[in-house]
Amino acid sequence: EDQLSHLRQYEKSIVNYKPKIDQLEGDHQLIQEALIFDNKHTNYTMEHIRVGWEQLLTTIARTINEIENQILTRDAKGISQDQMNEFRASFNHFDRKRNGMMDPDDFRACLISMGYDLGEVEFARIMTLVDPNNTGVVTFQAFIDFMTRETAETDTAEQVMASFKILASDKTYITVDELRRELPPEQAEYCISRMTKYIGSDAAPGALDYISFSSALYGESDL
Repeated sequence: EDQLSHLRQYEKSIVNYKPKIDQLEGDHQLIQEALIFDNKHTNYTMEHIRVGWEQLLTTIARTINEIENQILTRDAKGISQDQMNEFRASFNHFDRKRNGMMDPDDFRACLISMGYDLGEVEFARIMTLVDPNNTGVVTFQAFIDFMTRETAETDTAEQVMASFKILASDKTYITVDELRRELPPEQAEYCISRMTKYIGSDAAPGALDYISFSSALYGESDL
């Protein structure tokens, strides 16, 4: 949360710099109209400055979004901040290309470093969990989903389904309004973003399928 707060403050300060960018754009236009095309005082063009400012904003927004997703995942899965930090440190260490993804060899090395005894068959099974679409990479979100399934010790899919059934007043589906009314905001939005539409004949408008969601959360399906 502290890192997120600092990034938002940084983002705000960069956005507040836009009037200066606009002023530079105006000055640049006047210089162009005066037929002055070379500036011996700088190697930067107006395009360099504008694109650099836009790229900085985009990078910060992407980082904020990633951290927000990590916080939602941490809270929804009951991971402590220390655990999340450990997972992130392990992932970053084996993300050798520094592109936010691990290839299968790096992922295998990561698992071995964490004490997994991996044969070819077992590793192939794990890869179907973390890369069901055969993209050839393991994202941080997939890594977290796998690790939390592996370390879960108490809750089961059946227990989670039973909890949702209570929230849904014994219905086989749950609504967005019920989730937002009964759960903390972060957990509610996480569930809403991950649950699929309920397609039973008794479905109400906006009904969500908490049964498939609960099963997928604990590795029993490929949601």
